[in-house]
Amino acid sequence: MNTYTNTNFARAYPAPLTGKFRVKPEDFSVDEQMDIDLSGSGEHLWLKVRKTGANTDWVAKQLAQAAGIPAKDAGYAGLKDRHAVTTQWFSLQLPGKADPDFNGLPDEIEVLDSQRHDKKLKRGALSGNRFTLTLRNVSGDLQQAAEVCQQISAQGIPNYFGAQRFGHNHGNLNKAENWFSGAFKPKQRNQRSLYLSAARSWLFNHVLSARVERGDWNQYVAGDVFMFEGGNGWFADDGSADLVQRLAEMAIHPTGMLWGRGELATDGLCAELEREQAALFPVFCQGLEKQGLKQERRALRINTGSVGFEVLAQDSPKNATLRLVFELPPGAYATVLLEQLGHFQH
Repeated sequence: MNTYTNTNFARAYPAPLTGKFRVKPEDFSVDEQMDIDLSGSGEHLWLKVRKTGANTDWVAKQLAQAAGIPAKDAGYAGLKDRHAVTTQWFSLQLPGKADPDFNGLPDEIEVLDSQRHDKKLKRGALSGNRFTLTLRNVSGDLQQAAEVCQQISAQGIPNYFGAQRFGHNHGNLNKAENWFSGAFKPKQRNQRSLYLSAARSWLFNHVLSARVERGDWNQYVAGDVFMFEGGNGWFADDGSADLVQRLAEMAIHPTGMLWGRGELATDGLCAELEREQAALFPVFCQGLEKQGLKQERRALRINTGSVGFEVLAQDSPKNATLRLVFELPPGAYATVLLEQLGHFQH
């Protein structure tokens, strides 16, 4: 069995800092971004909730219990970090029912707003997340870190899957390997989904890391496949003269494989690199194919837009407090951006 100790995927930028994050829940603040106009009427009650140190699924169950409905009738767009202060929307299906009284909710849950709507809030409905991170006990070259933030603002970051995707001590990867090897079979659907996702993400991260090491993770390479900014649509290299410019403008991004059945969409050197990385983990490739997953693509780059960098305090050259403010699209990880700046413990 693999030990999966190689989680030090290649960085695209200098990482000049060391420090701590998530010292307090409020050091990791996430505000969900929505582009949905609520109708003001309907059988679904939408709640804007601030949760502190709580799991999203647990909050949904508490809200459903307060409303006297099954947990399956509660909806949310995405999971948010537990060890954080996060603001996000939930929906409760209440056909013919008045708005419940939420005064008895646990202290970790605060209802900020409520509106009626005619549809349930579905997974993936968010447009992005806005992060405010406080970093403590920071040492290193603060000027260089500020310059890295400027570079990230202009050029984006590698679109790695975060370490949390692989589980504590990479437990999800080990479970996936045991499953694919026939040592055990997960009984619950959510477990199967978790292990499939972990294996697929691991392969993608290795492809991206190899591209970062080569220095072409955000560059044109003949035979690549490209994805549109802000969407999931992709197209193969057609030799168009404007591809380099569109990449520089971040209108499109290079992509990496999400392994499954079928032929790779890439060609030439890109396809060769993806096959080489996939060959390192044959059990994962065979297992994903056996479970019926098909070849898909994921952008190698995230357009972060502006990344705010502020020194809140500096008691000494080795003890500064920083604040980072930035937005990420759905499916992107704040910890991945943080890793481009340095090594932070929590």
